[in-house]
Amino acid sequence: QVHLVESGGRSVQTGGSLALSCALSGDIRNANAVAWFRQRPKEQREMIAGIKTDGQTYNTNSGRFTISWDSVNNAVLLQMNSLKPEDTAVYYCAATELLNWPLVNAYFYDYWGQGTQVTVSS
Repeated sequence: QVHLVESGGRSVQTGGSLALSCALSGDIRNANAVAWFRQRPKEQREMIAGIKTDGQTYNTNSGRFTISWDSVNNAVLLQMNSLKPEDTAVYYCAATELLNWPLVNAYFYDYWGQGTQVTVSS
């Protein structure tokens, strides 16, 4: 079992930046990749970026978001820049035991955090 806890979500103004953190614990070796998803009200979860344990990354955003490992703290970071009101959502991190990459569909992720709210005001 892999446990994930997100932190860092808050309210910011348009153009601002945020750094989200996803802390991993438990059977971390089971996690072959970790990804950040977001879910806007009444929409499905969409993948923002993912990273494998070997460092390979995959991004579905316009380059404003960067994902990275914090190996010291067993965490995955998501740096978000030039935020827009449409970035308002609950942000989740998720881990998968699958070796395939990239995995964009939330269906393929085995473990999820509780989410953290990001609100961008204009």
